[in-house]
Amino acid sequence: MTETRPAAAVPATTTGTLRVRFFAAARAAAGTDEEVLALPAAPAARAEVERMLADRHPDGHPPLAEVLARSSFLLDGVACPDPQAPVPAGAVLDVLPPFSGG
Repeated sequence: MTETRPAAAVPATTTGTLRVRFFAAARAAAGTDEEVLALPAAPAARAEVERMLADRHPDGHPPLAEVLARSSFLLDGVACPDPQAPVPAGAVLDVLPPFSGG
């Protein structure tokens, strides 16, 4: 069953929301499969979104900030390796920590 967190309190100067999906260790650290995050009025860089997520989930085991530091990201299904890449409102950001298996 998918657990979804509600959007954070939306400041008056937001442009919209971002859907964030967590996988594997990121899901464990965030304590949820996905959540909706309110974006600031100015375009947010992926690094800013990471900071917002880490601030929302400081108590995970491991802390989400540690998982984000070693994760890969997909933005609307496309690899997003640049932490300064703009993240538009209405997008979907997938957090993909390293994993192994065969």
